[in-house]
Amino acid sequence: MRYLPLTDTDRGEMLAKVGAKSIDDLFVDVPEVAQLDGPIHDLPMHASEMAVERHMKTRANKNLSAGDTPFFLGAGAYRHHIPASVDTVIQRGEFLTAYTPYQPEIAQGTLQMLFEFQTQVARLYGCAVANASLYDGSTACWEAVAMAGRMTRRKRAVLSGALHPHYAQVVKTMAQFTGDTIADNLPAIQTEPDNAGLMSRIDDETSCVVVQYPDILGRIPDLSELAEAAHAKGALLVVVNTEPVALGAIKSPGEMGADIVVGEGQSIGVGLQFGGPYLGLFAVRDPKHVRQMPGRLCGETTDAEGKRGFVLTLSTREQHIRREKATSNICTNSGLCALAFNVHMTLLGEKGLRELATENHRLACKTADRLEQIPGVSLLNSLFFNEFTVRLGGKLAREVVRDLADKGVLGGVSLDRLYPGVEALNDALLVAVTETTTDEDIEALATTLEEALA
Repeated sequence: MRYLPLTDTDRGEMLAKVGAKSIDDLFVDVPEVAQLDGPIHDLPMHASEMAVERHMKTRANKNLSAGDTPFFLGAGAYRHHIPASVDTVIQRGEFLTAYTPYQPEIAQGTLQMLFEFQTQVARLYGCAVANASLYDGSTACWEAVAMAGRMTRRKRAVLSGALHPHYAQVVKTMAQFTGDTIADNLPAIQTEPDNAGLMSRIDDETSCVVVQYPDILGRIPDLSELAEAAHAKGALLVVVNTEPVALGAIKSPGEMGADIVVGEGQSIGVGLQFGGPYLGLFAVRDPKHVRQMPGRLCGETTDAEGKRGFVLTLSTREQHIRREKATSNICTNSGLCALAFNVHMTLLGEKGLRELATENHRLACKTADRLEQIPGVSLLNSLFFNEFTVRLGGKLAREVVRDLADKGVLGGVSLDRLYPGVEALNDALLVAVTETTTDEDIEALATTLEEALA
């Protein structure tokens, strides 16, 4: 079957319709250096289906799976054990084929799942109301900034330097189209988060302050004073959480005064999956803010016969209402990922989540203690959950990471990779540890790291 079964006449009619003389006119915004002047080199023009399958399998076998090697990568995407029952449930036909309930009254199973999901997220975040999920954590972060702007009628957002740089970049990218001013910063490489410096940047034009918890260096800031400082200036506090398992061990953002809490739900029920699809979480502490939330909310009701039922209570997506009244146009609901989150969280329960968090923290502390025994290695932050930063005594962390990978150990994320060109971060390595980490993995990391620093 041809991928583009169009005739020259078909293509000519389409080009005429959009006012283009040739197909090349459609790519004028692509730099010439990035354009090909012919077929992709070394790629045959055709091959049999079996030959393509063999070739692609050979290429796929070159991938290194997270489960095949000691794995200490984190920085917003974490390897956790997902029970087999999660996959069993989400592959049921009534769930697997459902995208989103555009006719919600006939999708009671999906609506009930989303209602339960919202309850789980709200309780996890210490908030009153959560929505039925968003695209991912980074876009959820932007949605929070946009919502804060609508609520305060201000156009300046202050970002913590310890916010994940990819999240900050998404916010800055979207702000280009809304006229918002984004005041960001670089992380201060110090034991404690620079809350005082962050509070000093809040002014009377600030719509919100965005902080990560735990932050990009693994530190756990106290948000209470920050919330008070933001509220004193009429601004909102937006808290980003990229590791929801941490909230089984540390105080929820809502308890400390956060107005909007967003984050990435990948750690619960969703595998690493080469970077996606993932799951955006979004909740507000005050129920009066519910109508400014992006996305959709499912609610519980009773039908004409008094039976329990579920409905799509609020839907502020541009697909459902007039574009100018929509709170967002990127609030895609990752429904299957939300279901995986819901199933895994249900299996864990509150007790299971706390036990999982405790095991993550125990293993992270054990890893940090072992790495501190290596000459030249120093621990930046002693207060952390399952992710922490180590300094390598001036040794370039990117080179060390490559050395470790060559020896079969994925030893962490170099901060220079996240902040290229920032010299102060060149020797900083972010190490993540989860319940999947074994004692043998920890010793392999320590041994290869000591060899790399020798």
